[in-house]
Amino acid sequence: MPERDHRVAVALSGGVDSAVAAALLSQQGQRPRAVHLLLSDGGPPAAHLAALALMLNLALTRVDLREEFARLVVDYFVSEYSRGRTPNPCVQCNAAIKFGRLWQLLQAQGLTRLATGHYARLLPGADGTLGLFRAADRGKDQSYFLSRLPRELLANLLFPLGDLTKAEVRRRYRELGLPVDEQCPESMELCFIPRGHYQDFIRARRGPGTPGELVDLRGRLLGRHRGLEHYTVGQRRGLGIPAGEPYYVAEIHPESNRVVLGRRQEILCRGLRAGRVNWLIQPPRGDLEAQAVIRYRHPGVAARIRPLGSAAVEVIFAAPQSAVAPGQAVVFYEDDRVLGGAWIEEPIK
Repeated sequence: MPERDHRVAVALSGGVDSAVAAALLSQQGQRPRAVHLLLSDGGPPAAHLAALALMLNLALTRVDLREEFARLVVDYFVSEYSRGRTPNPCVQCNAAIKFGRLWQLLQAQGLTRLATGHYARLLPGADGTLGLFRAADRGKDQSYFLSRLPRELLANLLFPLGDLTKAEVRRRYRELGLPVDEQCPESMELCFIPRGHYQDFIRARRGPGTPGELVDLRGRLLGRHRGLEHYTVGQRRGLGIPAGEPYYVAEIHPESNRVVLGRRQEILCRGLRAGRVNWLIQPPRGDLEAQAVIRYRHPGVAARIRPLGSAAVEVIFAAPQSAVAPGQAVVFYEDDRVLGGAWIEEPIK
């Protein structure tokens, strides 16, 4: 339970999770201030947000971060695809916007804690230091998306839903009698693309991609691609290559406008190199054994993490992995504790 002398803000999206998080804080004796982020056009109706805040007995403030979101998240998303990489906008948004720019604004107003509806837990680790842990509901766990938060920020955060299941959260929402808005769907990773395909969104912002060659790992021509934005490493569907054994996207080369395909065994990698490491523990001085999660919903693989200076790591898997996509986040776990994360730069074949 947070101390009573802390001034707490709760991010209120308009959905079930953040509303129940706010209600739980109130039940603990807090009087949190509700903050709704304006990140892009659309979002929940103002009337729904106002009704929700009223029933929760919360003062509501709207914070317009659309310009920062467009620059730090949307532009990043489009740029990564143009570089042949696979972006993760939710990881980027949490670090740069929700727990970045918003936290700066809240601090300037004298607030000392930020609560959200994320499914994750903050607990003392075996070393006695505060750590970020997976949620009790492993099916809804969002700790992967929080791997780039500054370690020093953890003490200022609250995740009231960390010990609850999604079913329990929905039940509590109904018991509170809170208003239901059918136009306010479950949160999604691409919240700025509520309708249509992300490829259409990219083309609308930078123009259509240039068709090019589909080749195998030996450089043999297999067909033509429709533009690099249609492809991600590990992709199987939509390649348009008839074959008895399926092909997968193995590599994307924007400099030559080529997409390289391989059979399943050919796209397996024994490791990866990653940069811009963010540690949520004391940075290790030597090799570290941990579970490496190379994309959301990846089950994780035992790995050896070797620091390459202060900002990069080499990760060697205990068993080869497929779909090691440059641009994605790799997150390191010890049991349920998040040790840190980094951006994947290249696979190690």
